[in-house]
Amino acid sequence: MRKAAVLTAGSWGTVFAKVLADAGARVDLVARDEDVIHSINERHVNPRYLPAVHLPDRVRATADPAAALVGAGLVVLAVPSQALRPALAGWAPLAPPDAIYVSLMKGVEATSRLRMSQVVAEVTGAPADRIAVVSGPNLAHEIAAEHPAATVVASSSEDTAAEVQAACWTPYFRPYTNTDVVGCELGGAVKNVIALAAGMLGGMGFATNSQASLITRGLAETSRLGMALGADPMTFAGLAGLGDLVATCGSPLSRNRTFGEKLGRGLSLAQVEAEQRQVAEGVRSCRPLLAIADQLGVSMPITRQVERVLYEGLPPLEAVKELMSREPGPEYRFGR
Repeated sequence: MRKAAVLTAGSWGTVFAKVLADAGARVDLVARDEDVIHSINERHVNPRYLPAVHLPDRVRATADPAAALVGAGLVVLAVPSQALRPALAGWAPLAPPDAIYVSLMKGVEATSRLRMSQVVAEVTGAPADRIAVVSGPNLAHEIAAEHPAATVVASSSEDTAAEVQAACWTPYFRPYTNTDVVGCELGGAVKNVIALAAGMLGGMGFATNSQASLITRGLAETSRLGMALGADPMTFAGLAGLGDLVATCGSPLSRNRTFGEKLGRGLSLAQVEAEQRQVAEGVRSCRPLLAIADQLGVSMPITRQVERVLYEGLPPLEAVKELMSREPGPEYRFGR
């Protein structure tokens, strides 16, 4: 088993480091906080994000990315999507030339509208066959507790996907492979926006029918955008599509759903951002996703209403009324 470097030690990065170590890898986990580093190395606990989870001895923390990247066969990237480009620009020259880059991020870069694997390729110069993405219904705290879960490892190279699959296969974490990188990444990015809307519904007191309708129609607009970009429509029926969407829309552990709930209860964007410490990726991804959809002529009405609530101050209840008053039509029609 090759050595892995995980950058950085947020909740999902820490949990994925545990998964890799439980699968047999030696893992260097990069963190900035000296107290966190000391706690991981001495007590095998990340006190900031996972104080109740014991990390394997094979996970070692360091503040030095260069030391972590020496000899790393897998370079696992787990930072907020909007922070990836500047961080990776500093890390990439330190990585071995044959390393596989593994993206755990679910977002779209606001300035360039690139998916995370595209940012990795642009910054590092790595070919597509040395880049993989991990996406699925992977709530970090549940995986840390070793609740059974599945995921998708996607790469244009079947060999690369299989290598990453082997590196993270444990008794509680079951990875599947896929070559549809576009579909897997879009599923992960758009579901965060739909989860914001699901949270708003919950915050306003709407129940099961409303949530089920939102999830289903959210999946429809995700699929439309994905197909316009060349994704395999079957991807959206799988773990990186429907599976991730259901988990993120339905769980109180979801940052995006929790963020949306607060908006639904009447808080402003600024108020929720001040209150919620962790990043809700859908807040920053909705605009570039809409820009891509508009460029391609793809209708994404839920995403558009989320963007209006976030950035135009539209009350969430008004967003619901506007969605419900749209002209009805057939359930399946590309571009609607």
